[in-house]
Parts: sequence; C-alpha cells; structure tokens
Amino acid sequence: MPADHKAHKEWLGGVIREVDENAPLHPVLKEFKTLIETNTRVYMLLESMFNEVPRQKRYGHDPTGNPEIRDYCHFLQVLNHLLTTAPSWTDKSHRVGLVGLPINAVLDWPMGTPSGYAAFLDPEINKQIKKILNVWGDFLRSPASADVLSASKHGWFGETGLRDLTAVAKIGRVAATNLKFADMFECDPSAPNHGFKSWDHFFTREFRDGVRPVAEPENGKVIANACESRPFKTAHHIRARDKFWVKSQPYSVLDMLGHDSLASEFVGGTIYQAFLSALSYHRWHAPVSGKIVKAYVVDGTYYSEPLFEGVGNPEAQTKEIDMAGQVTSQGYITSTATRALIFIEADEPAIGLMAFVGVGMAEVSTCEITVKEGQRVQKGDQIGMFHFGGSTHCLVFRKGVDISGFPEPGMEDNVPVGGALAVVS
Repeated sequence: MPADHKAHKEWLGGVIREVDENAPLHPVLKEFKTLIETNTRVYMLLESMFNEVPRQKRYGHDPTGNPEIRDYCHFLQVLNHLLTTAPSWTDKSHRVGLVGLPINAVLDWPMGTPSGYAAFLDPEINKQIKKILNVWGDFLRSPASADVLSASKHGWFGETGLRDLTAVAKIGRVAATNLKFADMFECDPSAPNHGFKSWDHFFTREFRDGVRPVAEPENGKVIANACESRPFKTAHHIRARDKFWVKSQPYSVLDMLGHDSLASEFVGGTIYQAFLSALSYHRWHAPVSGKIVKAYVVDGTYYSEPLFEGVGNPEAQTKEIDMAGQVTSQGYITSTATRALIFIEADEPAIGLMAFVGVGMAEVSTCEITVKEGQRVQKGDQIGMFHFGGSTHCLVFRKGVDISGFPEPGMEDNVPVGGALAVVS
C-alpha cells in the first residue's frame, strides 16, 4: 500500500468513478452474489462489515455521508472492474504511490471491522474468494495485463516506477554499482513491456546469472536467505499451540504447519519470518542443501485481519483501522492464510529436518511449489514462487538446533536472496 494515505484514497476514488454500474457481472461474481443472497450468515456478515466502517472523514465518503464502498452490491461492481485490471503505478507531480494489492485496497476498511474479521474467517466466503482470485490470476497471465508495463505515468517502467524497482534490487554486492534494472533482471528493454508477456511474467521475473550468488554453497552450516525479504521477527522456544490472534502474535506451530504429522518435530524450536513487498523478487530458493520430504499447499484465508488491527479492538482508545494491517499482522496470518509448506531434510546433521513456509498475503493467493517429494536440492536452487503481490515467509527449525546471526527487524533494505542469513553451530 502507498505510504501516503491520500494516494490510497485518491486511487480508490478513481476506481469507483471508473466503475460502470450497468456492466454485467462476471459469472464468478454472479455466483458470489447468489451465495450472499441465499445464505443468511454470509449476507449478515458482508452487509454488516460495510456498515461498521467508521463515519469519519479519513475513511472516504460519498455525497450522502456514507463510506464510498457502501454495500456488497457496490463491492461486487468494483470487483467486476478490477478483474480485468492489473496493479498500476501512480506517478504524479504532487503524489507518488503504488497500490500493489488493489483488492486489498478496496477491502482495507471493512476487513478491519468485527464483521469483516468474522467474514474473512468463514470457509464458504474464502472458497468463493479463491474462485474470484483465480479468475483475476488468469487475467494477470494474459497479454492484456501487460499494458501497465509501460513508461507512462501509470506504468511500472515510468520514471519513478523504474527508479524504485531498481533501488529495491540494488542491495548486497550490487548496492554500490551502476547496474540498471535490465542489468539485474532477465528482460529486454528494447522490446515492448521490457519483453514481459504479462503482468505475472513481470512479477515472477528472474535475476540474471551472478547477480545473487549463494552464500558458501559447500558450507552446510551457513543458511541462505530463501526469499528477497525484510526481517519481521525471530522467535525461539515456540509452542505447539498459542493464541496467535492476540497483539503479540506468538507462533502456533501446529496451526502454522497445518497439523502435519511432522509439526510436532518443531515444538520448542526457532522461527525466522520476513516480508516481501510488491516491488521485491518473488521466487523462493532452498536455504539448505538436502532432500524434499514433503511439499504441498494448505488452503486458508485471504483477507483475514485480527481484531487488534481495527475497530473491533476492545483495548483501543480510539477506534481506527490500521491501513497496513496485513503487514503488521504477519505473525497471525502464518496460522490462517493460504500457505505453502516445504519440509527439507538438510544434509547438515546439525540442522536435520527444517521447514519453509510461504504465506500468501491478501490476493497473493497462488503459492506455486516447483519441487516434489523425494527431490534433492542444492542450497540456492529454486523451490517455488508467489504470484500477484506482497507476501511473507518463514523458516522453521527444530528444538536443539543452535542457530544464530539472523538479521534484526527494522532494516531499511531487503536481505538479498541466497545471501548468508544465519549460521548453525
């Protein structure tokens, strides 16, 4: 989300003005509308979450004094527009911002209400949202979605877009170089859209050989960074079950690992978690050399935000919704959101069994695993990727693994993928 709230509000207002209220709904949205109107529980939750958005100026109002997204019918019309729209860049003289997660931006206020909290934990609602996001994903893989990959003021390769993409990637050994975006990533700047065939092709772009070297490939005690990401939290002595929905967001191992038969192996162990922004590189790489023991995706929520991030927080002095709720509640979503689980038996005996958890945030609903059970991987090999937006990931280690050196939260830059992350003694 843009750092400037006004940029978010301006973007949302622009989207709403563009919506054709007479346009026929996509079949997947007609199906959602039928669910809402034939299921009393779903109807109550979705109607209530829009009504519970505070009537304060910062939440945006229409001329009648209501929040701009007024009800589920209006919400479906906005979604209908977004299903054929790729995330775009805002580049104006007075304001610059990126809305990398457009559906998240539309839901930012209602998802922070008590009814929104209940709605986005509802299995039937999440099942329908998954269908909607799959339709949007089909569009983002189509050539039509590449229109935003231009040098225009709304294009990702405009002046500020290209500048910010380059700045986010110029870290580690290339930080002090004169490398440009095209020097670091596989693309063709002389071709339309830099040679990217679709928005998703751009989003899952790959580094050129040598740009991200793997830390000490032959040293099994050095753990490589699995994702290009900013540290969020390191936790030790994690419990089997915990109240992950409270503000401290303790990790709950059994819930995080989907109650897998291997989950008990990690009770009392260590978790490292880090965040990937929409500007980051989004492929995952093996943090250690070893054998893939299991690899699968756990279905979960898409827009669930804990009550402490919104107007439902009983401890809050002022009832306000955190605009960055999905980012600040990263610990919570490790136990609720759709996520990829990859268990690796490391060659290094001091590590043994470990787990990679790729957590989809908001519309980053597709966690694509590219390795299979029984496959051998070398440290730095690709193991999967996220699609469509920002996300978060965890590395999980068993009790007794003596691990140190994890970077501290608060870093301004990402830790380079493949770079040294921690050391096991």
